[in-house]
Amino acid sequence: MRDDPSVLHVDLDAFFAAVEQRDKPSLRGKPVVVGGVGVRGVVSTASYEARKYGVRSAMSTAEARSRCPHAAYLSPRFEVYRKSSQAVMAEMRALSPLVEPLSLDEAFIDLAASGLTGLTVEDVQAIADDLKAAIYKVSGGLTASVGAGTSKLIAKIASDLDKPDGVVVVPAGTEAEFLAPMQVTVIPGVGPATAQRLSMAGVRTVADLQQLDEDELIRQVGSAHGTSLHRLAVAADDRPVVSDRETKSVSVEDTFETDIIDRALLTAISDRMAHRVAERLQKAQLSGRTVTVKTRMHDFTTHTRSSTLAGPTDDARVVARVARRLLEESDIGGGIRLLGVGVSSLADWIQDDLFTEGEHAENPVEVVELPARPRDQLGFHPGQDVEHPDYGRGWVWGSGRGRVTVRFETADTPPGPVRTFSVDDPALTKVQHIGADADDEPRTDQNVPGE
Repeated sequence: MRDDPSVLHVDLDAFFAAVEQRDKPSLRGKPVVVGGVGVRGVVSTASYEARKYGVRSAMSTAEARSRCPHAAYLSPRFEVYRKSSQAVMAEMRALSPLVEPLSLDEAFIDLAASGLTGLTVEDVQAIADDLKAAIYKVSGGLTASVGAGTSKLIAKIASDLDKPDGVVVVPAGTEAEFLAPMQVTVIPGVGPATAQRLSMAGVRTVADLQQLDEDELIRQVGSAHGTSLHRLAVAADDRPVVSDRETKSVSVEDTFETDIIDRALLTAISDRMAHRVAERLQKAQLSGRTVTVKTRMHDFTTHTRSSTLAGPTDDARVVARVARRLLEESDIGGGIRLLGVGVSSLADWIQDDLFTEGEHAENPVEVVELPARPRDQLGFHPGQDVEHPDYGRGWVWGSGRGRVTVRFETADTPPGPVRTFSVDDPALTKVQHIGADADDEPRTDQNVPGE
């Protein structure tokens, strides 16, 4: 364990929603929900104004709309979020060479890697305040919450205690006392099932957990889990901050507007997903041995089937062929609401002779072109950036019935006017952000990952 609180956890506050409020002046101070906007959509991020109405990440968009019907519901703009994230991460790396990103909006920082030792609580508070000010400046006004402690566990928990825009520093030597009054679910690995088993043993807080000896805890939750919980309950966490997080898998998945029972259509979608996965592997100079097909049924049950190859590949034809076979083995009775294709067991080299060229030529995988969506569905999503020669830049307020409504404003203007156009108006064009990945363009019915 460290002698000073030199591990920081930085978490950008309501990141996706905050970026939208930054770039859309008319939404500042108002409820904003980012995620899938279709009937099968899931909330990714809710602004703090929306959270007052009970809207939370991973909630269905339908439930969010019932709780907060007056919120702005926007599709995510991943390319914009990525650009803001890169600017923020650069500030963190200027503070320390050892930064471990967990996602676009959070990361651990090891201050000791900068040669800083003997840090007091006041020292760390000042460092955190300076970092937050730098983040605010380079991001155009985004705020972050910072937790600091002697371990990743303590720093992560601390960053949640004074959100938004807060700093919590836990002094060295007070970790067990800090954790004691908290619910046991604050400990990583204590989900609903484990919490229920612990509750039956009278354990509801971390203080209760600290009173159990390791043998008793192992009897309650099993050997590996019990040993880990016994250590974490007293903040015995010596995990290092690791700068490079290895990519474990590459995958593509989509949730459909209606359940699909047409196997030919599902095969066509699977082929397209396999090609997108292969393109991402090639772009990252990776290959993989295990192909997985994920299906979520009409009743929300989820199944996965995997097949491991003799060696790693990034060949779209190989991935598509294996995915097809796995899909053929899957039961689609009643319809599929979600389909995904992924590749794992990654490597940075390729087994070229998995299939001979003759096999490829003999059994080519044909990528079927799916029916194009109408432009008002395919081209315009709520929140999307657009441009008009007469009105300048703006964002899509809504679309449908052959029309698209746009509010013309940017981060640098006051709230702007609203105008409605025909969906076929050639003067209204989408703004292409530099460095955007076409695969990140959201569908209006997609499931969006959580915050």
